[in-house]
Amino acid sequence: MLRTLRLLAAPFAIGAVVALAGCNGSPDTPAPPPAAAPGPTPAKPGPDAKAGDHGHKPTAHGGTIVPIGRDNYHGEAVFEKDGVIRFYTLGPDEAKVVEVEAEPLNAYAKPEGGAGATAFLFRAEPQPGDSPGKTSQFVGKLPRDLWGKQVEVTIPSVRIGGERFRVGFTSAPVAHPEAGPAAKVLDADEKALYLTPGGKYTAADIAANGGVVASVKFKGLKAQHDAKPRAGDRVCPISMTKASPAFTWVVGGQAYQFCCPPCVDEFVQLAKDEPDGVRPAGDYTKK
Repeated sequence: MLRTLRLLAAPFAIGAVVALAGCNGSPDTPAPPPAAAPGPTPAKPGPDAKAGDHGHKPTAHGGTIVPIGRDNYHGEAVFEKDGVIRFYTLGPDEAKVVEVEAEPLNAYAKPEGGAGATAFLFRAEPQPGDSPGKTSQFVGKLPRDLWGKQVEVTIPSVRIGGERFRVGFTSAPVAHPEAGPAAKVLDADEKALYLTPGGKYTAADIAANGGVVASVKFKGLKAQHDAKPRAGDRVCPISMTKASPAFTWVVGGQAYQFCCPPCVDEFVQLAKDEPDGVRPAGDYTKK
């Protein structure tokens, strides 16, 4: 259900980004679930974005607009004091509120650029006017050691409009790149990422990929992002847009297809840091 969003300012709003989750009162920290989540995708900047960035309307609570599913939906993320994060669910038009199931969501947070994500919980905190059993607001609280730090947060799965989405963000506004959802890793880091095994990413995988980094293997190839894959199409494990056989990378002995090289970067990092978050290659197919 959609309804028009009233643009009101809120205290404590800090430019930041968040993914879906919620709370009734003060959220608490759950036991970490068995499966970890994919790494985060940089969110779009809010109203202070520079000219040329993908533009958004002013936010209602002074937060930052977060794309969900390549602009299928949006959210507004607000970081408050003492590690509190509020997330408001919005429609394709971010001036419209969209309600979702009022269920708690597992989340993961880690220092920006760091490893070893910590699980925490978001709980639903319905706003006035939300339907029974629905919510358009989630509230979570970061683990104490992450308060005041630049963080990366991932919600592995949230259901909106009958579809499941992975939502990721960092607490610092980042320009939304046209080439794909993940920023290009630096050269030295790229070598360490691709040429050293770890987790599900093995020495045999490195050999199968030619013993090179993604920027070398895919040099000169142009990414084409198709946000509307058809049933049976392979989809990128990171962006969930249509994958291209041209951007194939072997991980765990299986050939995965991606939409662009930055998504390969992110997936290999996931396979090394959080191997339980990697599904079989065949699972990344549009149903």
